[in-house]
Amino acid sequence: MEKPRVAIELSAVVMAPLDGETAVLTVHGPDHALSGLPAGPFDPASDRTFELALRSFVARQTGLAMGFVEQLYTFGDAGRETPQARAGVEGDDRVVSIGYLALAPAAKAPGAAGAIWCPWSDAFPYEDWRDGRPAVIDEVIAPWLTDWAGDDPMRRARIDTLFALNDRLAWRDERVLERYELLYETGLAPEAARDQGQPTSGKPLSLGLPLQSDHRRILATGLGRLRGKLRYRPVIFDLLGEEFTLSQLQKAVEAVIGQPLHKQNFRRGVERAGLVERTGRIDTATGGRPAELFRRRREAGDQAQTLGLSLPIRR
Repeated sequence: MEKPRVAIELSAVVMAPLDGETAVLTVHGPDHALSGLPAGPFDPASDRTFELALRSFVARQTGLAMGFVEQLYTFGDAGRETPQARAGVEGDDRVVSIGYLALAPAAKAPGAAGAIWCPWSDAFPYEDWRDGRPAVIDEVIAPWLTDWAGDDPMRRARIDTLFALNDRLAWRDERVLERYELLYETGLAPEAARDQGQPTSGKPLSLGLPLQSDHRRILATGLGRLRGKLRYRPVIFDLLGEEFTLSQLQKAVEAVIGQPLHKQNFRRGVERAGLVERTGRIDTATGGRPAELFRRRREAGDQAQTLGLSLPIRR
């Protein structure tokens, strides 16, 4: 009996600011019914490196040339309750997904048909707390997970911790992947039914739009990685132009972490860390009171460049 082969799929989480949101680049699938991330197979016979292959098919599918790229994770688990990678591979061939994260300072119009920028909250509405606790958590997620947990204390502690169902527990914004995988494991994510060959109708769209293959899992990994990195590296500047106001900087951070920040404490933290400097210019296009323009302080030395942002969450 022929042993199953391994197919390698490369996927890109490309994120950029768009209309006050942090958007992710998506492409339509072959049937134009379901979107996914820019993705393609790795051909060991013709592709010299994973990254070069990734850059090539992202350019073909979207018309965009990526700048900064970072490998996220390799998804190759077998027998786990996780979304299954499907890359058009027939038979029993095993698919290994390698995800990448790319950041851009502007969501430029894609130069290819079928490519579109979408806010990450379209896929994960329960992750957006900027206007308060999302109603979907208490109306849909909490009842479903409470029934699943039953009297099991380990399960109960898990759902309480991940979704802050207990008033004593704070929302941990960086745990995006763990929350999504729990929804998949318990059957609430529509991808769970799809991977088991069951109808996906009836799954509430308030939980987020599904993506093809395991792409929503990869997107969750990318969003969680970006949220976590803000705390120890100033990566937010990769999502901003050369000059910005402190309000624009704060909104850019909030659009990533999905939580509101305390304005004065945030500004004090940014200036105390030495991450920005004044340009001496004023932004008069704010639509309100003119605001001072800042830029990233590039000559601050290695220590400042490895500092993250203080994120004073407004409770």
